[in-house]
Amino acid sequence: MSETAPMPAVRPAISIEHIRKAYGATVAVDDVSFTIAEGSVHALLGENGAGKSTLVKLLSGLVLPDAGEFRIFGEMIRLATPRASHRHGIQTAFQEMTLVDDLTVLDNMLLPYGPVGPSGMIRRRKAHELVAAHFETLGLTAIRLDEEVGQLDLAVQQKIEIARAIFRRPRVLLLDEPTSTLSGRDVDWLGNIIADLRRKGATIVFISHRLREVRAFCDTVTVLRNGRHIATGSISSFDDGEVIRMIAGRSLSHAFPPRPARTRRFGPEVLGADHLATTGKLRQASFSLRSGEILGVAGLQGMGQLDFFLACFGMADLSGGTLRVDAKPIALASPADAVKANIGISLVPEDRKTEALFLKLTGKHNASLPVIDRFVRGVLIDRKAETEAVSRVFQQVAVDGRALWTRASAFSGGNQQKIAIAKWLIAESRILLLFDPTRGIDVGTKNELYRLIRAYADAGGAVLFHSTEIPELVHLSDRVIVFYGGRVAAEIAGDRLTEEEILRAALGTEDQPEKAA
Repeated sequence: MSETAPMPAVRPAISIEHIRKAYGATVAVDDVSFTIAEGSVHALLGENGAGKSTLVKLLSGLVLPDAGEFRIFGEMIRLATPRASHRHGIQTAFQEMTLVDDLTVLDNMLLPYGPVGPSGMIRRRKAHELVAAHFETLGLTAIRLDEEVGQLDLAVQQKIEIARAIFRRPRVLLLDEPTSTLSGRDVDWLGNIIADLRRKGATIVFISHRLREVRAFCDTVTVLRNGRHIATGSISSFDDGEVIRMIAGRSLSHAFPPRPARTRRFGPEVLGADHLATTGKLRQASFSLRSGEILGVAGLQGMGQLDFFLACFGMADLSGGTLRVDAKPIALASPADAVKANIGISLVPEDRKTEALFLKLTGKHNASLPVIDRFVRGVLIDRKAETEAVSRVFQQVAVDGRALWTRASAFSGGNQQKIAIAKWLIAESRILLLFDPTRGIDVGTKNELYRLIRAYADAGGAVLFHSTEIPELVHLSDRVIVFYGGRVAAEIAGDRLTEEEILRAALGTEDQPEKAA
């Protein structure tokens, strides 16, 4: 049963009344009703598949409800198209970004409402001036307007997605997982923007899986579960335990699995490097990863950690240094070299939809693809053997069984990430590179992934684990290396493995690499 905690009487900016939306037999939103006060910052929480993204699409005019109605500032409206939504002052910054990779930053900012002259042509000089001034107010002057969006980091693309929504002067701004690719000062940047928009009277709907940010930015909260409304109220009226129970429908009293005793001895080095550098942002990285160990990797966005992971997977050109596997120097010319059985390195990249999975293929075909040659009999694929192998691993990672025959695009982000990890378990990889694996995943699925990662390490696997969420690094890693300016600025372990120590190193207050005791 849904519940409502008392809130002050303020005119609703959005009234959602008995909204229902189904896709075939799947009911995404089931008779949902709640209101969002004008001028508030309202959090929308729930597991992947709870109905949050469907509500965003409905309010954005991308899909129509099967039943129910919306009122925007008291007016009952039909949001049949994105333009209809825009006309009523609603703008959205999507998690699955809508930017066009092959267009410049400026051209993306102008879509589809660039200033035009009497001839109908876009006034390029005027447009450039307007966007440049807008970026200056948002503190984005480091972004070149003539650069192609596809060449930029995901975090920069996310900022542009947000900037474009704000550029259109929304009365209601929908932020769908806006911090999933942001960390540190970038999150603070967004918090300041939200506060400024609120002061100017805008209403903001903030979707996130990060409760710390919800408490920092939001006044009120709505929780959805399985497409149904569970609760709406002031964020201060619910503690974190209550919020998690409402989201997951169960208690997650132990969010992180227990770390092995500090007296535990790890196995021999399986992956390491001396003074590793790339032609990109990585200037110097030395490290050693041992069997059975989870080595955390921290750093603000753009400090070289992405190039570091790519170098360890044969995807970045080295300009210096040496990579080691089993304490022996090795040259990885490509990912194909990395995944060979005698090396056994695998990578789960930061963008599962574009880099980890083929969304039009089934979960089974995605999972078996790296080792499809194992199932070849003559000139044919032994589908029975393939299905049995994938099914065993899908049970191990608790992915939805429908993934055996259903396209990957049909699943939530959590199930997609499990498929991305499952394919490397089938490949029997012994070194797992995880680049921000819990980005955009709900608290329940995060809990499952934490336990899966720890179980993999306990079984003798080695994990290189980067996260933009520092608490994950503190509670899941055995040691953490911190990047700053393209270098490993610090190594932190033991009693020093705290959020404060990681932040200190990530912000550049420790000048020289240092070994933890």
